[in-house]
Amino acid sequence: SYRKCRVFYMRCLITGLQFIQDFSKIQSELASRIELENNFQIENIQLIAGVDLSYWDINERKYGTCCIVIIDYSTKGIIEKVYSYGEILIPYIPGFLAFRELPLVMEAVKKLTKQPDIYMFDGNGYLHYRHMGIATHASFFLNKPTIGVAKSYLKIQNVDFIMPDNLTGSYTDIVINNEVYGRTLRTTKNVKPIFVSCGNWIDLDTSTEVVMNCINNESGLPIPVRLADLETHKIRKQLMERGIEK
Repeated sequence: SYRKCRVFYMRCLITGLQFIQDFSKIQSELASRIELENNFQIENIQLIAGVDLSYWDINERKYGTCCIVIIDYSTKGIIEKVYSYGEILIPYIPGFLAFRELPLVMEAVKKLTKQPDIYMFDGNGYLHYRHMGIATHASFFLNKPTIGVAKSYLKIQNVDFIMPDNLTGSYTDIVINNEVYGRTLRTTKNVKPIFVSCGNWIDLDTSTEVVMNCINNESGLPIPVRLADLETHKIRKQLMERGIEK
């Protein structure tokens, strides 16, 4: 629960830099259990959830909200929207974003009345220093296949991405030390590409197919992620106007 995570993270903070070592150990342990292959049948996909978070400050304290929007994979209609919010106790540390975001993600998940077949995160998955971006890390708590969709590129080991052709659906793989970490995907012609990576229990080709099937003429972002992004800004504005602090 969010409360238990808060207690755990506070203990970590009290021990100073030790919590970074603890987080690294957890990432290493989970990374050994990643499976980049489908554990489902593509034709059985019905519901896709988009997940995003947003932050703000009040009285020198940081707060966040996580919004989840579920859509029908066939009709692209919205099925359900939920959100959570609370104080953020972990500072932003590159490579450890999941530890900051996961408590609010799981609090929002608890409010869902529908069970999505796939969670699509606004963020990275396997495309991460230790293959443990938020999409991958969260999968072990969601027990569902996950996909990472990032708007900006996470540069790892000084490797740049290769720009794909200016054609809808064009892509180039992101290869680091002869391993494919993710994919630079141009979802729409004349629109800058996005960065897709597996979360867990799904392969990269299927991740790409699912993302492309969630693109319309309104944005270069897949619908679930775009709607979750819009929802986080809306909820953040409401909570800020209320001056929410708890």
